[in-house]
Amino acid sequence: MLTVGALVPFGGEAQAQGGAPEVKASPERPNIVFILADDMGYGDLACYGNQYIQTPNIDRLARTGTSFTQAYAGSGISSPSRCSLMTGLSSGHARIRDNQCYAGGLTGLKINPRGDTTIVRRANLLPEDTTLATVLGAAGYRTCLVNKWHLDGYDPQAAPNHRGFDEFYGWTISTVHSNAPYYYPYYRLHGDSLINIRENEHDAHVRHNTEISTDDAIQFIHRNKDRAFFLFLGYDAPHEPYNIDDTSWYDEQGEWSDNTKRYAALVTHMDYNIGRLLATLDALGLRENTLVIFASDNGAAVMAPLKELNCGAGLKGRKGQLYEGGIRVPLIVNQPGRVPARQTDHLVYFPDFMPTLAALARAGQHLPQKTDGTDVSPLFYGHDIDTDSRPLYWEFPGKQRAVRWRGWKAVSVKRGAPLELYRIKDDPLEQHDLAKERPDVLRQMERLMQQLRTPSANYPIEGE
Repeated sequence: MLTVGALVPFGGEAQAQGGAPEVKASPERPNIVFILADDMGYGDLACYGNQYIQTPNIDRLARTGTSFTQAYAGSGISSPSRCSLMTGLSSGHARIRDNQCYAGGLTGLKINPRGDTTIVRRANLLPEDTTLATVLGAAGYRTCLVNKWHLDGYDPQAAPNHRGFDEFYGWTISTVHSNAPYYYPYYRLHGDSLINIRENEHDAHVRHNTEISTDDAIQFIHRNKDRAFFLFLGYDAPHEPYNIDDTSWYDEQGEWSDNTKRYAALVTHMDYNIGRLLATLDALGLRENTLVIFASDNGAAVMAPLKELNCGAGLKGRKGQLYEGGIRVPLIVNQPGRVPARQTDHLVYFPDFMPTLAALARAGQHLPQKTDGTDVSPLFYGHDIDTDSRPLYWEFPGKQRAVRWRGWKAVSVKRGAPLELYRIKDDPLEQHDLAKERPDVLRQMERLMQQLRTPSANYPIEGE
């Protein structure tokens, strides 16, 4: 199942992937560090209202940067959400529209949180799919993905280093044992080469994966401090199973369950390691030349302590659903001297990052012909632009669908169920279904949904 090749080069090279001359970072053409949490709810951060979980480093990014209150992931679960982020396409057009596909793709083993396995079918990004790394690499950026990719399906030749990234350190779906046991791994990929984390041999819990991933990210920054780089750091935290031995931040919370303590500890431990990464940028004098972005790939999971810690900030739904609790996520951007300290309710979502990061890297000529996003970089630097008049679309083909447009949202989270309609601008908790009261708006939303998707061979729907 694993193709073993040469180790990905550790040293910086004179040219980025594709032969583009390397470029120097500057405040106007910054390094880009994109940090993505996994299954972290909209309400898990103190800067987004949480009263229980300690996140001082992320809070400082928000306090000294710009935070978005209406930011949306690409989907309610990992693979399609990351596909939208990496390709600039919504789940109505993207290659991957659900964690498992209905036809085509490849079959393989899925490890469940309990440790047992099932056989499932997945789609993967193909060589013709343009990724953020393809675009930024063509503009001279050195590119690296650390830890979670989740877009390879069961094809080892669809790993990040085969889809535009110069360097890759982490795990893939196609190498089953590389992501088990979760959080204290013994196996890890460096490019196509499988290595061992000796400290975790025989299921020893010595090096936590959040720490390992941060170490990989810091080493990449050190190696590339003299050139422009794009670092994508995809943490596992706080995805289930909630596996962390150190819960010292919350051991005095006598009323909390062990599950709740571990969940909170995973978030705080991630925050601590983000502090380590930011300290590295400061120590190397890179902070003013680096745009740091923090987000989550979707809402909190059903196993999360949703009620105890208010992970969803009161939003309806959770991971796996297209209600707000499944797709609205925290988004923070920070660059000292360039990004102002403010909070904004402008509407943005994951497909926007393709044109936005391309604009920041001066790589617009390398963009794919089709994207579903808008360049929202002016919002990062204190300017206001209209992002509400364009529609945003999500789907799990044949199962769920949703659209946001001009203050409205139409959504259905069950196969064959009628659309619900919310004036989301005034009703962010989706409490008042106006479908019967505003059939005129509902018809408009239905037409938009039909226009904003194309059929997919991997996700066939009966009648298409």
